Amino acid sequence: MAGVFFTHGLLFASWVAHIPQVRADLGLGLGSLGIALLGAPIGSILAMSGAGYLVPRLGSRRVLRTAMVGYCLAGALLGVAGSLVALLLAYLLWGIFQGTLEVAMNTQAVAVERDERRPVMSVFHGAWSLGALTGAGIGTAAVALGVPLGGQLLVLGAVSLAALAVMTRPLLPTDGSNTGGAPGATTPPQRSWLTVALLLLCVVALADMLCEGVAADWSAVYLRSSLHSSGAVPGLAYTLYSLAMVTTRFAGGRLLTRWPLRRLLPGLTALAALGFAAGLAVHGVAVSLLAFCVLGVGCALVIPSAYSTVGAMAPADPGRGVALVSGVGWMGFVAGPPLIGQVAAATSLGDALVVVPVLMAFITVVVATTGVLATGSKNRASTGVAPAAEA
Repeated sequence: MAGVFFTHGLLFASWVAHIPQVRADLGLGLGSLGIALLGAPIGSILAMSGAGYLVPRLGSRRVLRTAMVGYCLAGALLGVAGSLVALLLAYLLWGIFQGTLEVAMNTQAVAVERDERRPVMSVFHGAWSLGALTGAGIGTAAVALGVPLGGQLLVLGAVSLAALAVMTRPLLPTDGSNTGGAPGATTPPQRSWLTVALLLLCVVALADMLCEGVAADWSAVYLRSSLHSSGAVPGLAYTLYSLAMVTTRFAGGRLLTRWPLRRLLPGLTALAALGFAAGLAVHGVAVSLLAFCVLGVGCALVIPSAYSTVGAMAPADPGRGVALVSGVGWMGFVAGPPLIGQVAAATSLGDALVVVPVLMAFITVVVATTGVLATGSKNRASTGVAPAAEA
């Protein structure tokens, strides 16, 4: 399962360093680039409703393996897009597979975590961050060496697909509805699964992943266009961000043994809010690189904690809740960058990035005052992390 998360992060992050070059090759302004980046959110919105329907009926394993094929191969189309429209359509198709895979793999991850009877969600998302770190490094090196984006993504996708064909065989045969039946089984619709706590988790996921999407799509552009750095330096922003995130996620288990989540998480997100705000204020390359690094620390445990909480809140039927939080969060990840592009076109990119510390501060307040993530921990403590073959 970790291999799926790793590959998802690897392929996506490997194209981030190419964004400034794609923008230059197509002669796009900040506003036009923002329009092109709308492709993924549109695709993900379509995928969210589709995956929410398919995962409970076909099983997360089947949907995951199908989406992975498209995700590994469709990314190469970004490298051959010769116009704004072509780039928009290519990104839309990639977004469909990204969104579908996001829902399916997190539904499967909840099933694995419950089957393992121990918290492993942060490890899976740590694998995603490790993949993103690796991909960012590959993309930065490819830009420095003049390797075209299309060729890079095609090779990475083909190799990843061959590896995952073997690695995904042990996945749990979930049907997404926890009925205990075979894939394809359904249960009568329930109304009680949609709670205020679940909606609050969706808001937190949306805010966090919007910041993550901004780091992915605009970090290199900000370092190059606003701070006038050159060479491999712009790509270092996302690389450092990913390095900080993967380190924090793999250390998450030990951190949570020393501090309760309700204390730890607001502390990390507050640090990110203050650090990123300071980076924007100073407006220097070195400080900005450090700001993206601190942002990675702040974002690291938000999404894994949210998914684990969903599984603990509804131990008998987590599939729909996971799909909702995953889908809404992914919308933030892919919709945030285009919105930033539109704001940047009207003001400046530095001004548009102010939304990042604001959202980090918002998450800090929500988690500290509502205890929504602590609620999931209490449920787990009272019910136990029961084994489940379904998610």
